[in-house]
Amino acid sequence: MAKAPIAGYAKTRLIPMLGPAGSARLHRQLTLRTLATASAAGLGPVTLWCAPDARHRFFCAAQKKFALALRAQTGKGLGERMAQIFDSCGAAPLLLVGTDCPLLESAHLHAAARALREGNDAVFVTTEDGGYFLIGLRKPVPELFSDIDWSTEQVMVQTRQRLSALGLIWLEVATLWDIDRPEDLSRWQLLQGNQSDIRHC
Repeated sequence: MAKAPIAGYAKTRLIPMLGPAGSARLHRQLTLRTLATASAAGLGPVTLWCAPDARHRFFCAAQKKFALALRAQTGKGLGERMAQIFDSCGAAPLLLVGTDCPLLESAHLHAAARALREGNDAVFVTTEDGGYFLIGLRKPVPELFSDIDWSTEQVMVQTRQRLSALGLIWLEVATLWDIDRPEDLSRWQLLQGNQSDIRHC
């Protein structure tokens, strides 16, 4: 899932640090990094779910570069959009990831796919701030996406409670950090090894 890298639309919580254009450029970098990882994993077809729609030139360029499918996200909120993505894929197992976790590797995707093959109903890569970056389901479970306090530290707590209430078996294969807040930028800068590229983009 990815937003178009439009200034003032993508990575808005980082605008105080990077400005609208810098935040959008960072989002573009992270999206390309994630698409490269997903494509290299070789687990199956990769679809880029786009917001606000699939017409932005960045999405068209990514489609050509990675030979992937483009689909528009639908739904009012994050939970509804994710639920509709799983619903649109029917009974087929699906891994759904965001684009703001620079430490994601093919190994994480393979571990998640293996967890579903081994019988788990759901699989996650959680994030240090209390959410999750990856969710995989063997079949749609719309209840996992309703009445969740998205973008808070309660996301995974509430999701675990919902999983337990539904009697589902799940596995959390890793916990990584993502880039959502200004304080996350220092680790991204260290990872890149070039602070000026971030501050002046």
